[in-house]
Amino acid sequence: MMKIAIGNDHVGIELKPTIIDFLKSRNIDILDCGTEIADRTDYPIYAQKVAHLVARREVDLGIVICGTGIGISIAANKVDGIRCACCSEPYSAKLSREHNDSNMLALGSRVVGKELATMIVKEWIDARYEGGRHQRRLDQLKDLEAGLLLDEDNRINKK
Repeated sequence: MMKIAIGNDHVGIELKPTIIDFLKSRNIDILDCGTEIADRTDYPIYAQKVAHLVARREVDLGIVICGTGIGISIAANKVDGIRCACCSEPYSAKLSREHNDSNMLALGSRVVGKELATMIVKEWIDARYEGGRHQRRLDQLKDLEAGLLLDEDNRINKK
């Protein structure tokens, strides 16, 4: 059974239950990393909670929600091994998995409505990484995380 961690700041509280209900309808196990309160909170806290679970492979995927999805995706991407895509429509969500092997999805609760968010999540979880020609770029991303410098000839240089 697939397991997905979900986290949000105070702005994401209204959208999260819709996403959780949809995932449960697909028989996906959910780990809710909060928040549950409407008091102002900081999105990096929840991005980090979900990202660490994904990076340690304690869950299969992660979904994070803030006002635009941008801040929380930036925070999640600071965790080594995370490829979090901020998506506002289904096509980009699908390709983020197929081409970039994204392991986290960020949504903006002030940007997408509940129905659109459900469509985005559906495309994202149903898509599979294609590998092949895309693997070279994923390998380059891993090199960047390791602090290596890349050049146009695909030579890797130490910093």
